[in-house]
Amino acid sequence: MIAQTITTSFKQDILQALQDITTDVLKMALYTGAASLDADTTIYTTLNEVTGTGYTAGGNICSNVTLNTSGTTVYVSFDNVQWTTVSFTCRGALIYNTSQGNKSIAVLNFGSDKLAGPNFTVTLPANSADSALIRI
Repeated sequence: MIAQTITTSFKQDILQALQDITTDVLKMALYTGAASLDADTTIYTTLNEVTGTGYTAGGNICSNVTLNTSGTTVYVSFDNVQWTTVSFTCRGALIYNTSQGNKSIAVLNFGSDKLAGPNFTVTLPANSADSALIRI
């Protein structure tokens, strides 16, 4: 089961200043519906990660990561993540920090299996305090 959430370990890492998403390298890996990802996920795993044409284990880099504030909310914005010339099926994703031992940040659930091909884009919600994917 894939449960969309910011992972508990990421929340703890923030308070302990162990992850700096403005300088660290973040990636998004894609997973099948057989994956078990939730608030307790602590690191990137290859278990039930997507395999198929055009997909490389570990996923793709999240580009243009920035921190923003609005009122009392801090939120993260970054570009949509894209794969080109692909053929695979995925159900969710894990955003994780490659600079810090592949520590988890957030889990995404796409709501249903998505058939990718010839291209696949994870379109993120609007970058605002009310709708950004990662906001605290």
